[in-house]
Amino acid sequence: MNKLPAMVLVLCMSSAWAAQPVAQPAQQAPAAAATSVQGEVLETLDADVYTYLKLKTKQGEVWAAVNKAPVKKGAQVTIENPMLMTNFESKTLKRKFDKILFGTLGGTAAAGTTPGKSAAESVSHSNPARTEDVPAGSIPKATGPDARTIAEIYAQSAQLNNKPVVVRGKVVKFASKIMGKNWLHLKDGTGKGADGTNDLVVTTMDPAKAGEVVTVKGTLRTDVDIGMGVKYRVLVEDAKLER
Repeated sequence: MNKLPAMVLVLCMSSAWAAQPVAQPAQQAPAAAATSVQGEVLETLDADVYTYLKLKTKQGEVWAAVNKAPVKKGAQVTIENPMLMTNFESKTLKRKFDKILFGTLGGTAAAGTTPGKSAAESVSHSNPARTEDVPAGSIPKATGPDARTIAEIYAQSAQLNNKPVVVRGKVVKFASKIMGKNWLHLKDGTGKGADGTNDLVVTTMDPAKAGEVVTVKGTLRTDVDIGMGVKYRVLVEDAKLER
């Protein structure tokens, strides 16, 4: 399997673009994508609308950025829906981060932040990534022997690993120029939000806009680890988009 280099998705772009172990008890359905990263705050930096946090996690030390919040050194925090970015430059801090997670501060530590909006959705002109979120609705299934709904892709992921898939859905989140690719979150009205099987992450070189319906043709990969604790149960890579 081609490994994606470590970068902060995620789609993008799921209804949410953070990390949990892929392996879970059999009675629990694994998440569609990494959903949170947890760690101890080693250092904080406030700048403009962001609070930058240096975290000690199980995967090692990592920087994260969230909407400005009063977070103290030593606190245990959760970064939800992280998007991994590389070579991010904060013009306010006059500092460049080789790797940084942009996300939402979860739990009680999120007091005082804007509910439902992550730092990843607020990234300014200092980084080219942009994200949007739109309702999905119900999208007709693609046609052809490789066609699957998003729910079918999750249900058949073991058999479909490293194989071509075709899926039609609405772009509900979009992030550009992350690790040299565009990242899409697709929904087609199938699957369940409770276990994340209603959201599919796709990488492509093709442009897209949140809200448009596209047919995605790419290769399905399972258990993809892009580094820093961010993992995807399924990911469609190197996709071509058709309208």
